This record gives sequence, structure tokens and C-alpha cells, in this order.
Amino acid sequence: MEKKITIAIDGHSSCGKSTMAKDLARAIGYIYIDSGAMYRACTLFCMQQGLILADGTVDAAALESLMPQIEVSFRLNAATGRPDTYLNGKNVEADIRTMEVSSHVSPVAAIPFVRAAMTAQQQRMGADGGIVMDGRDIGTAVFPDAELKVFVTASDEIRATRRFDELKAKGENPVFAEVLANLRERDRIDSTRAVAPLRRADDAIVLDNSHITIDEQKQWLLDRFHERISTLTEQP
Repeated sequence: MEKKITIAIDGHSSCGKSTMAKDLARAIGYIYIDSGAMYRACTLFCMQQGLILADGTVDAAALESLMPQIEVSFRLNAATGRPDTYLNGKNVEADIRTMEVSSHVSPVAAIPFVRAAMTAQQQRMGADGGIVMDGRDIGTAVFPDAELKVFVTASDEIRATRRFDELKAKGENPVFAEVLANLRERDRIDSTRAVAPLRRADDAIVLDNSHITIDEQKQWLLDRFHERISTLTEQP
């Protein structure tokens, strides 16, 4: 029987990590886990509880006391064939993708006890392999021993354009300059936070998808997967 491996896909915001991870998982019959959705769900919880203060900071003391009340899970959506995110049993897939959540998620995700709680849950989900997980610290902190690691990036402008188009398609009325500024600020916070900052793992393969098609990206990922499986099969 072919060994089922752990695949970690990390990278900057709005570079298409989730789409490529979902597509790869579906193609190879693995389970997909969206770690970013878990932090977005935590952020939504903070907003619902009034824990985002007027200056944009988080009431960390109050959040820490409420962390045991936060349960994030995933359930397959039969209509889309992809997993939806649930917060305490409620489907919040649409709620966590708004610009408002995007503008607050990085400060929440930078809190050490939030990262510790989500990392522990992610590690339990992926303990048996056969998963594709995307995020910002999967190959460095969550699964440092993952057999295949990919680090995805694209130019700021292209990532902002993708995010802008995504928001418009959902019926929102975004301002491109604000989307770009939000993206760059998220990059700054993600890359400089004290705990598990965004960085490329030493053994990660870099993919700059600024100028390739979705189909080319899918094939590139499948090729890397089969190469890795082949390598592991050949090992004594």
C-alpha cells in the first residue's frame, strides 16, 4: 500500500494556497485542512464577543479565558465537494471570508496561546498523514517533518487583484488601495510575529504563481507529489 504523507503548503496571503491545496487533496484522495480558516474563525469569535478593541488590538486576557469555548471543525459540503468551516457547530464559511475578518485576523493569529491551541488541534487532525494543510507555519511549526513542503508566493499587486476580484464576486464593494494596504500589513505582521512567523522552511519547494494558470499550477503540484512518493518508495 502506498504510504500516505503529510503535505504542507505555506505562503503569503491571497496567493491561492487554499485553492491549490483543496485541488491537490481532491486529486490524490487526501483530506484537506484549511489552517487559515481556523484563525479566521477565532477572529470571528473575537468580533462576536466584542474582544476587538477600538484601536484594533485584541483583549487578550478575556480571549484567553474564553479559548476553551472555541471549537473549530470542518464538514464536507456536498454541493461544492469541499469542506466548510464550523465555529461551535455553526457554518461560518461565508462569515470568515469578509474584509472585516481579514483586517483583524493577523493580530489574533499572532497571540501565542491562540497559536498553541490551533497548532495542537491541527497536529491532532494530521497525526495519521494523508492530509494537505495550508497556512503560514505548517512546514515550520505544525508539521516540521512533513514529507512534502511547498512555499507559495506572488507579487503584491497580483495577490491584491485576486483578493479584490474575490470580494467583488461576493457582492462586496472593496477599494483596491485598501485591499493592497491590508495585504501588505498582514504580510508584515505574519512575518515579524514572535511565535511561528511566516517563513520558508529550508526544505520547502518555492512556487511563484504570479504568471501561471490554475491548470499549470495543478500539474506542477501533482508532479511534485508523485516525485516525492517515488523518492520515498525507493528508500530502503
